[in-house]
Amino acid sequence: MIVVMKAGCSQDDIGAVVNRIKKLGLKEHISQGVERTIIGVLGQNLLDFQDTLQLLPGVEEIIPVSKPYKLASREFHPRNTVVMVNGVAIGGDEIVIMAGPCAVESEKQLLDTARQVKADGANILRGGAFKPSTSPYHFRGLGKKGLEMLAKTREETGMPVITEVMTPNDVELVANYVDILQIGARNMQNFILLDEVGKTRKPVMLKRGLSSTIQEWLLAAEYILAQGNEQLILCERGIRTFETSTRNTMDISAIPIIKKVSHLPIIADPSHATGKWYLVAPLALAAIAAGADGLMIEVHPNPALALKDGAQSLTFESFRQFMSQAIPIAQATGRKLATSGTKVKS
Repeated sequence: MIVVMKAGCSQDDIGAVVNRIKKLGLKEHISQGVERTIIGVLGQNLLDFQDTLQLLPGVEEIIPVSKPYKLASREFHPRNTVVMVNGVAIGGDEIVIMAGPCAVESEKQLLDTARQVKADGANILRGGAFKPSTSPYHFRGLGKKGLEMLAKTREETGMPVITEVMTPNDVELVANYVDILQIGARNMQNFILLDEVGKTRKPVMLKRGLSSTIQEWLLAAEYILAQGNEQLILCERGIRTFETSTRNTMDISAIPIIKKVSHLPIIADPSHATGKWYLVAPLALAAIAAGADGLMIEVHPNPALALKDGAQSLTFESFRQFMSQAIPIAQATGRKLATSGTKVKS
């Protein structure tokens, strides 16, 4: 439930409510706006304590929360969350572009790609050091060596980096090298992993599961938020349906739905959603029009030679063309593409 404090109530009033919540064995989550303060209450049997809290000084009303997810809901947190990553704001007024290869293959491949996508307007470098594969015979990443290449490329270009972490035991290792921890679709309900990334206090991007509902997705987000990590980004990457023309079915409607029910920023990954390079730009533009806070796009120097997912990767030229198309679409929604502002070392 939510405790709505009266406009102009004192900090002592707020403190008294918080202390009472704790004494009842519950947890609180404070959201302070310009005019009033909202205190979310987490725990069991909340309705039993509604009258007790209603009587405290400064309390205007008690509102039950209907959603099973609490911390991820807009009811608990009316204002949009903005995640800051080395000066890049995700969830603000500008659209952030994450771009790079699906998998880190070599220092040259990664650095060449990073320099090119940055020059064309990308803000964050994506690249997989650990790669989950449907088949055990496919390329599964360079592991720690790939993490070292990502860190070196960040030093060279100034671009923050994002990569996937796959197991709870790897969280500390990956967090030491990258700026954003990615939870892949296959791990969306790996609850032990979600707990561990929540404890890091490092920005996390949570991809929607292959066949998950939006409510299941937000309940997975709740695990991370419940550990005290509010630097959380959601990513729509397509869901599994009966359709075989694409790798997955891109759920564009998920973007405005998330905007309505949650305060968390949401980006779209049209590369994994479609599995076909020629569908990436159209779906990316649609995601911008639907209100996405950013995009994750796979780019490779030579997709035909890529060790992983070359069929869904853009070339340097096609990425540049897409970025030019994205500008007027962003402007039509009253926004613009974010600028990185960091010069690349020569």
